[in-house]
Amino acid sequence: MQKMFGVITAMVTPFTKDDRIDVETLKAYTEYLIGKGVNCLYPCGTTGEMLKMTAEERKLVAETVVNQAAGRVPVFIHVGAMTTKETIELARHAVSIKAAGVGVVTPQFFAVNDREMEEFYVQVANSLPEDFPVYVYCIPQCAANDIKPEVIDRIVKRTKNVVGVKYSYADFIRVKNYLLCNNGNFDVVVGPDRLFLPALAMGCVGTVTGCSNCGPEPFVKVFECWNKGDIEGARKAQEEANELCEISLSGANMAYFKSAMAHNGLPYGHMRAPHLDLTKEEEQAFLAKLDAWKAKWK
Repeated sequence: MQKMFGVITAMVTPFTKDDRIDVETLKAYTEYLIGKGVNCLYPCGTTGEMLKMTAEERKLVAETVVNQAAGRVPVFIHVGAMTTKETIELARHAVSIKAAGVGVVTPQFFAVNDREMEEFYVQVANSLPEDFPVYVYCIPQCAANDIKPEVIDRIVKRTKNVVGVKYSYADFIRVKNYLLCNNGNFDVVVGPDRLFLPALAMGCVGTVTGCSNCGPEPFVKVFECWNKGDIEGARKAQEEANELCEISLSGANMAYFKSAMAHNGLPYGHMRAPHLDLTKEEEQAFLAKLDAWKAKWK
């Protein structure tokens, strides 16, 4: 069973001026990320503006990335939606296009109790082949629902394919407790990419990083150095990555990501309303900081 690992880029979704999915740019960006050495791709997540897309648009993005990657790196599709029915529809589609696996965000906006949380994941996971990996996606600051380690343990006992969690909150006590799920046989990937190296030191297997859209290189270097046992090299690369994160997370991050990607040579499109593109003044200030970062770390 394929697992997430290393640098997993949370891909943005390119929209054209007339608000359609920009398929050709998405293909080019898939090539760019693979060429830069990222380990896995993760389209249609928070960074990809998933809740602002229709199910058919999400399927188009998923198919485009999977087909373009062509097995060179694993592609895990985020399929969480507002209803269990649509989540299962998107997850089954991911199976049909031969994605490596799926991530599934917790139910959103409306509060759910532990029983409802458990049933949601059991229904989704058991609607899929037993060897098709499912990752729980916990981002309580956005979804308004958290998932407890003991609930994950109950889910794992009732399914064959829930293999890990993407945890996008900077609570390392919770990370430690997730690592203990399923008697310690449970993968954790972290969302806070500024904590990639310390997460690896705790036993996590990777980071799902939005900031790598602005520059994958330092994140890739962290993982390469870690695997070689070069802790000092990994620490320096993490410092470089952290400075990039501070620059690119200074506002509505997807607009900053898209601006950085266009600056790096890809015309990466527009934000989908109600979010807006950067103003000219915002973009100039941001790109000046980005160029200064590049110059510093050459």
